[in-house]
Amino acid sequence: MNSDEALMLDFQRGSRAAFEELYARYQGPLYGFFRRRLDSSERAEDLAQETFLVVIRGASRYEPRAQVRTYLYAIALKLLANERRKPRDIQADEVAASPEVGPAQETGLWVQEALERLDPSQREILMLREYEELTYSEISKLLRLPLNTVRSRLFRARMALKEKLETSHALSKQLLLAAVEQPVNPAEEEA
Repeated sequence: MNSDEALMLDFQRGSRAAFEELYARYQGPLYGFFRRRLDSSERAEDLAQETFLVVIRGASRYEPRAQVRTYLYAIALKLLANERRKPRDIQADEVAASPEVGPAQETGLWVQEALERLDPSQREILMLREYEELTYSEISKLLRLPLNTVRSRLFRARMALKEKLETSHALSKQLLLAAVEQPVNPAEEEA
């Protein structure tokens, strides 16, 4: 199995097979990267494709100073930043009815809601580490931050997420207890 860097250099020399292998390795992870950050699955797919278009256009300028994975996520972050600057235009067909959710999905929704309430910089560094599974070193290079800054920001982001989750859980528990403790109207029960 060739390393990503070797494949990128082969692609730079004109190997279509090398590009196809890189695409196969990273199309799914890049789609997931965008999907977790955008509301539209179609837009996430478009931006994942656009990432590879940038790679194709810039292949001749590629220098193996960083890992290909870091290079791809750097492109993805720039595309995401551009996407977020665009005015939002929500179309009726993009808004779907929420499906029934089970306990595991409900927990996932709590985590997602807590993530959304984090400061954007905290959310991004946490998602790069936990969802994209980048190393501290890769995050450091990608965000152009010192390694210890990445560590401390990641620690603070995790603590903030924990606090948001505990707050959400406590509120949900209070609501559930309030619903259970509501007196039952016998007239409604017979109807």
